[in-house]
Amino acid sequence: MKIYVWGTGCGASELQEYGVDPKDIHAFIDSFPSGPEFMGKPVLLPEDVRWDGDSFIIVSARQSGEISEKCAELGFDPERILFLRNHFRLVDINRSYDNAVGILGENAAEHLRGSVRAVRTPEWTSSPLLGEKDMENDWVRVAALVQAARRLESVRGAAAELGVYKGAFARCINALMPDRKLYLFDSFEGFDEKEAESEGKTGSMFAEAHRNTAEDMVLKRMPHPEQVVIRKGWFPETANDIAEEFAFVSLDVDLEESSYAGLAYFYPRLSPGGMIFLHDYSSPSLPGVSKAVVRYEAVLGEKLHAMPLPDVNGTLVIC
Repeated sequence: MKIYVWGTGCGASELQEYGVDPKDIHAFIDSFPSGPEFMGKPVLLPEDVRWDGDSFIIVSARQSGEISEKCAELGFDPERILFLRNHFRLVDINRSYDNAVGILGENAAEHLRGSVRAVRTPEWTSSPLLGEKDMENDWVRVAALVQAARRLESVRGAAAELGVYKGAFARCINALMPDRKLYLFDSFEGFDEKEAESEGKTGSMFAEAHRNTAEDMVLKRMPHPEQVVIRKGWFPETANDIAEEFAFVSLDVDLEESSYAGLAYFYPRLSPGGMIFLHDYSSPSLPGVSKAVVRYEAVLGEKLHAMPLPDVNGTLVIC
């Protein structure tokens, strides 16, 4: 059997948890590949897949609706396609405008589009580099960012993201806060191996998936690149020479020590009225993030002023 994996992002790192041996993967599929190989295996465009009765696709990417349509267009057997991130996990809690049309009908959805922002998909969430609507399955977090950007208009300070990966959420920050300097902190080489190992993330697929990025690729995604300052390397050393207050910070580093380091650095530097979005706070597969919050609150001697969001894997909004 030829096993294809659709997606070369961080979702691929979950495959070992499902019992998939990387050695059994024939090739990866990506509509917008960042390179010819991933984890030592070829990366194919969907149109280049040689489908036969011995083929099987595991879809690890989040764009399940678009991928399902593409598979049907190419004549792939739906009985031989497994979606790891299917509708029950994602779409039901992150409805985009397209979903609203399917539920309400075109007329009702079009009427709501002008007045209810919860069913709108901003144009800037789409990217020709990594696929259309690459943030649509994280719509709750994006919609919260839209509202936060308005709230922060009178708050002084820069914006920052620690844990940039391919820049999808950073692009949203840059689009919504075009007049703010945006610091992007990432190793662009994956996780610190010792830290990942200490939290049980020893599988090669977890490490490899998060190395699948590059600072030049991220910068190309930004609508206002002149405002972006990329700090490549290991945090917090990459922030030692920065003298800034911050109005908005996104922390998305998955692991406990890195999450703690982000809170310890940014929270004291948060401007009055500023916000921190701590992603993966409610993720059962990344328990270190919530542990970092408990540790930091113990150091502070008080609870953080925070509100959890019901987005994909949960975000804690700290202000």
